[in-house]
Amino acid sequence: MTRLTAEIVVDGRDPQTPALAPNGRLLCYVLAPTSRTGEHLDTELWLVDTDGAVASRRATADTATESRPRWSADSATLFFLSDRAHRGTPQLHRLTVAGATVTALTSWRTGIIDHLPLADPNLVALLAEDEPTEQDTRRTRDRDDAIVVGECEPRARLRLLDLRTGRITTPDVLGDRHVVELRQRPDGGPLAVLTQASADSDYGPRTGQLHLFDPTTGIAEDLGSVEVDARSLAWWPAEDGWHLGYLALTPPVMQAGTAVFDLTIGSRVRRNRTAGLSMCPTELCQTDAAPLVVFADGLNTALARLCPTGPTTLSQRQGRLDHLTTTPTGEQIAALTGTRYQPSNVYLGPPTGPLRRITDARPELDGIALGTQQTLAYRAADGLDLDGLLVLPVGRTASEGPFPLVTIVHGGPYDRYADRCQLFWSPSAQWLAAAGYAVFLPNPRGGQGHGHEFAASVAGRVGQQEWTDIQTGIDLLIAQGIADPHRLGIAGWSHGGFMSAWAIGRTGRFRAALVGAGVVDWGMLAATGENGQFEAALGGSTGWSGIGPHPHDAVSPISFASHIRTPVLILHGAEDTNVPLGQAVYLHRALRHFGVEHEFVIYPREGHSIRERHHQLDVLHRTRAWFDRWLRP
Repeated sequence: MTRLTAEIVVDGRDPQTPALAPNGRLLCYVLAPTSRTGEHLDTELWLVDTDGAVASRRATADTATESRPRWSADSATLFFLSDRAHRGTPQLHRLTVAGATVTALTSWRTGIIDHLPLADPNLVALLAEDEPTEQDTRRTRDRDDAIVVGECEPRARLRLLDLRTGRITTPDVLGDRHVVELRQRPDGGPLAVLTQASADSDYGPRTGQLHLFDPTTGIAEDLGSVEVDARSLAWWPAEDGWHLGYLALTPPVMQAGTAVFDLTIGSRVRRNRTAGLSMCPTELCQTDAAPLVVFADGLNTALARLCPTGPTTLSQRQGRLDHLTTTPTGEQIAALTGTRYQPSNVYLGPPTGPLRRITDARPELDGIALGTQQTLAYRAADGLDLDGLLVLPVGRTASEGPFPLVTIVHGGPYDRYADRCQLFWSPSAQWLAAAGYAVFLPNPRGGQGHGHEFAASVAGRVGQQEWTDIQTGIDLLIAQGIADPHRLGIAGWSHGGFMSAWAIGRTGRFRAALVGAGVVDWGMLAATGENGQFEAALGGSTGWSGIGPHPHDAVSPISFASHIRTPVLILHGAEDTNVPLGQAVYLHRALRHFGVEHEFVIYPREGHSIRERHHQLDVLHRTRAWFDRWLRP
């Protein structure tokens, strides 16, 4: 057996965004490296015949960032974005399948954000920001470029590309709104257009509106406002006319489970079609008839059809099912999925299953021993059913315990651990299992996969029942003889980093902790993070809620820093706008003040996720070394 190395982890390539041709004969996907070595991420477009007669082949030969493959209605042309001409500025390109020729279709100076080939073969809808004016160019050149917040903010606008002339027009129908998503009616009718008042991720998702736009007449119609964080548009016909569906957060709070909302166009009646379900919809996929819905269902995934009476389950899939694509009839689908011991690949088949793998993106993992992964089901202190995963040290069985145990808490909190391969650049179960650790991956309340109420239960109360849910799982593993109570560690990234910081302020049972891009002050995050109001919903208040103490103070780890005695490894990206670096600096200064052993690492140029190869290698090596230092005999 080959030994798992950090280089094997970060030097892999992962398939992304599969796109199935309407005739079902070809599929295009993006192949992206796990890590980046230069300034740009070099991705590739690949084509595969769905009948398996021909092996996957590269669609282009450029060194570029290639993304967003979309097929024409006749399956003869593939449209995609590429920055081959000017790195960092993507333009629309066309690949003619028969001749394997690639043509650049745009040279828009701000680049193309997204595109949608329309039923009219001569038109492609584009999303792009305004090109700079001569005055903008002069001000940039002269460094006379003060930014007045709220004025001249960049917004994606709907534009139409005429393939016959190459001319791009901008319909003057949506005012100054930022366009988020487009979806054309399956019969070639109007476009559904989802917009926001701003591209600001704190404000924009709370201001969503739907519109109809007819590309033939140029006429637009407003359909009204939508729930927070709307996305994933899909049309379908019914006895009472056309319906338009989308995913959004269940009102009234912003820490909530997603739901499928159904708008009847004729009557303007809107319904929540997934209310009361113990699953959470993650994708809505349009067909010529009723749409398909992907549901996070505990540790696994369900695929359903949205019938008039409600979602009808078609198949179940172990782990995750992501980036669903389908033929117009809905008789053939493709998606990204994997197994416990194989990372995600593109799988193809009928929606009722089974699906067959048609790519092999990580052959270098063949022959590498991984730790045994098993599901956990247990009850919280208040009787709530919970689940999670346990990954044992490589080559060991549960009966050989107890082992040093590291608990890794997932981010979000509206996320989950699914029963899939747990090997990533961030602190992950299989990476630690290869070093002799047992790893507990809990799914506490607040996460995805158990319905809206489960997710919304932590709003304003983060770290409360979440923490007791996690502790209950750890205690169970100790009682079963799997975990050594004297060699416990805890880790997490983002919200998982918050939970790690929270845990060590509440108990001294952990001998080591890792806080990656973690939240330590909810009021500070609501004020400075890019998703401020979402964070305020979690923390329960903001700093401008009046004279403190505030509710968020009681759930912020920094308030309990004086209690911390556990050695802490702090990892953070210097350019993180989701959880700004100031959160890590705050924790570092508090630990330094109280004399707590800790190590603080900042990764230059990195955001909320670590992308550069050497930085990913550092995360992996440093994580293992930290736990080895404190949890080994």
